[in-house]
Amino acid sequence: MTKTLIVYLHGFRSSPRSSKAMVTGEAIKTLSSNEHSYEWYCPQLLASPKQSMLMVTGHIDQSDADQIIVIGSSLGGFYTNYLAEKYQCKGIALNPAVYAARELEPHVGMMTEYDSNKPFDFKAEYIDELRALQVEKITDPNRYFLIAAKGDELLDWKEMVAFYKGAKQLVLEGSNHGIADYSDHLPKVIEFIKN
Repeated sequence: MTKTLIVYLHGFRSSPRSSKAMVTGEAIKTLSSNEHSYEWYCPQLLASPKQSMLMVTGHIDQSDADQIIVIGSSLGGFYTNYLAEKYQCKGIALNPAVYAARELEPHVGMMTEYDSNKPFDFKAEYIDELRALQVEKITDPNRYFLIAAKGDELLDWKEMVAFYKGAKQLVLEGSNHGIADYSDHLPKVIEFIKN
């Protein structure tokens, strides 16, 4: 019996209850067979990037999985790069914030979570924590799958395409930052996970 740990990391101000996280989780649960099991791990990330990564790497390090695959959306895509390089594993990036410190610097201060309106303090030192996690260049493009939407209203899809040069890429005409038509592309995500 082989085991794959699937780590899903949501975006800034988001949660494990995001629609992409939930439909991906449902799809992953149907993959397990007698020969191969899939474990789903989709934690609520913390405001601190450093603490978030300590929590996630702690979970990965105590897992008995034979393989790890990380999926991340937006800020979660930034974390995906860090983890995929750290563990030399597959990474799937959905409209990733490839330069998260630069993108999030204007958002320092009090914020609220999207689906709960729960307030949290996004502190200035978290920008330094993001800089410390920055991957300048991916080492093996074959391990990555990028889904980028030209209609992303928050991040530059061209920057994503350049960052994942040589990787498997699905560039969507239109769509948006949340990838509203994500369910249509989920089979390609599952295919990348299984191959």
